[in-house]
Amino acid sequence: MKRTRTIQKKKQTPKPGRSIEKAKPGRTTVYIIGDGPIVAEYVSLCSSHGFSTVFDFNTPPETVPSFDSGLVRKSAQIPRDAAFALELTNVDLERKRRNIEMLDRVLPATTAIASSSVTIAATEQASWIKHKYRLVGCCALPTLGQRPLIEIAPTVFSPAGTVQVVQRFFQSLGKEIELVQDRVGMVFPRILCGIINEAAFALQDEIASPRDIDTAMQLGASWPVGPIVMADRIGLEQVYAVLAALHNDLGEDRYRVAPLLKQMAVSGTWWHRTLALSEERQPL
Repeated sequence: MKRTRTIQKKKQTPKPGRSIEKAKPGRTTVYIIGDGPIVAEYVSLCSSHGFSTVFDFNTPPETVPSFDSGLVRKSAQIPRDAAFALELTNVDLERKRRNIEMLDRVLPATTAIASSSVTIAATEQASWIKHKYRLVGCCALPTLGQRPLIEIAPTVFSPAGTVQVVQRFFQSLGKEIELVQDRVGMVFPRILCGIINEAAFALQDEIASPRDIDTAMQLGASWPVGPIVMADRIGLEQVYAVLAALHNDLGEDRYRVAPLLKQMAVSGTWWHRTLALSEERQPL
């Protein structure tokens, strides 16, 4: 009697993002969703580098930019042919989870997702979805899209192939890549928001005026603008989200959010007038 042997094929993990490798202007689709100001930056960046860009906002920015490109389209429907996806939510983490779960359900298993991981680790995000290997963390805050360097954080589930796909994508946008550990706050946002927090404590204690704090950092540390102006450009809600996540994750007092910063973050733009008035005061 002839004995037969059954050979089981090892199940292979799909290789994400092959279409990114051979991307052609106007033919490769990128889908972007998240916080309005960050989404707007990356829509402009992706479309200017020839990607067909479909996007949606969690909540639109105060001023919705007019994207002067036939490559850009706003839609709540995720395009199933997207070769790459960006999830750029930092503030509303429940909404972020829904976005990522939706991307995982709709997109092909070969489509990589780069997700902002400044307020929640990328590994935790990957644990929410079935195709865990497809997600890699990235550093996304308003205005940071203009910087030439971007931090990338692989998860414990990330195969080398996925990381390479994410690297190639950001390199196609003209970015230099820095691989960092998968930690809340990453590197640059942790430093930047920490300095802004210290400036908020100084304001709260009336140690110096906003203008003096900014001038000191420009002259003493060669900052192009001071931490007060920088916080306004990034958005206090975003800065607060990073600091609150750091304090919750590490429990260290150095990340305790200044009460004034929290108040400014949750209560609108009234503080513009308040800070202007404080310029008239002189510290003791």
